[in-house]
Amino acid sequence: GLAELLARREELSGRIRAEEAERDRLQARIAALSRRLFDTSESLVGLRATRAHIDRTIAEMDVASGQILANSQTLLDVLKEEMGDLGR
Repeated sequence: GLAELLARREELSGRIRAEEAERDRLQARIAALSRRLFDTSESLVGLRATRAHIDRTIAEMDVASGQILANSQTLLDVLKEEMGDLGR
């Protein structure tokens, strides 16, 4: 009886040590993954801010291009009209 209980106790102690070691490994992995998640989140903030800046620049350039095109067309119309007036 006593020998069986002592053997069972030793077996359980070994299993407890193994489970505690596994828990420690998992906690370390969770900590490492948490750091990676934080770093990735910070990186995403920067990348999204850069993309938003580029989007605004593209929109501004698009507006400016439209204005240049409209002004060029107006200038061309005026020049055509003046050339017509010179021909008369």
